[in-house]
Amino acid sequence: MKDTTIAVDVAKSVFEIAVSDRPGRVTEQHRLARDRVRRFFGERPEATVVLEACGSAYYWAREIQGLGHRVVLLPPHLVRRYVVGNKTDRTDTKGLLEAFRNQDIHPVPIKSVAQQTLMALHRLRSTWLATRTARLNTLRGLLREFGLIIPVGAHHVLTRAWGYLEDADSGVPDALRPVLAELIHETRDLEDRIHTLERQIKALADQTPVVERLLTIPGLGVLTATALVGYVGDIQRFPSARHFASYLGLTPRERSSGYVRRLGAITKRGDRYLRMLLIHGARAVLAGAQPRSPDRLRSWARQLQTLRGHNKATVALANKLARIVWAVWKHNAEFHLTPIA
Repeated sequence: MKDTTIAVDVAKSVFEIAVSDRPGRVTEQHRLARDRVRRFFGERPEATVVLEACGSAYYWAREIQGLGHRVVLLPPHLVRRYVVGNKTDRTDTKGLLEAFRNQDIHPVPIKSVAQQTLMALHRLRSTWLATRTARLNTLRGLLREFGLIIPVGAHHVLTRAWGYLEDADSGVPDALRPVLAELIHETRDLEDRIHTLERQIKALADQTPVVERLLTIPGLGVLTATALVGYVGDIQRFPSARHFASYLGLTPRERSSGYVRRLGAITKRGDRYLRMLLIHGARAVLAGAQPRSPDRLRSWARQLQTLRGHNKATVALANKLARIVWAVWKHNAEFHLTPIA
């Protein structure tokens, strides 16, 4: 039974399961309630279980793996191509079995509870930041309608807005003042939550040895380092630094044929959040680089900026930072800037 493959369509309440003993043939079909799934796999002999890397898939992968099975997670957007006909739970499981046979589809590694904890903290922070930005823009726009202009910069909004509310002659209608005051209190509460969450991320970073080494890389802070640990997990699965940069979507898109090779803009594949953090880190490094930087990394970035422009130099530097991350992480060594001779 070790050659048996079981495809599972994960859902909230009803799970569709297809059992195949040889490629191209489904021998069993089961439709189980959520509370019967663990018992089903506990009674089955050792097999290969294939799931889509979707919501709650990491939890079920750990649970099924603990029962002695080999679990494989596949990217959902690649499995979708193998679904024939209408999209149903049954055709989804058959598509999983077909996608599993394709060796060019790389499995998604199973994340641990610690990794998912870091991911959850980063997602909560992103959500609260987006909500805070929306509140600040709303406050700025409402005051603008009464001729009250707030300077550019998020740090000006709450202070200036509260000053306008305290000023009886500012022109803010009396009916609007209590509501705007509630909006300001809500925004400050969001900022306090974000600061508390960032301190929690910092505490988890202090418990992770690899984060300390990643922080030696220019442009990488606690947020970027912990996000890399949470989202990437095992760096050993990338055979080279270019594979890691490609995983993050920082390598050029290629359209080649015959003797003609065409390279375009970056692919933007992979996780958008990680790519955003690395590009912002590259912007910080480039902004702090002096015209005559003493190290080779910043000097190279400045020359590229002069030659290709700021945006292209930023993305190229983010690509290089990703490669440095791979080297530091894989070889368990700190990064040291190389001075110009």
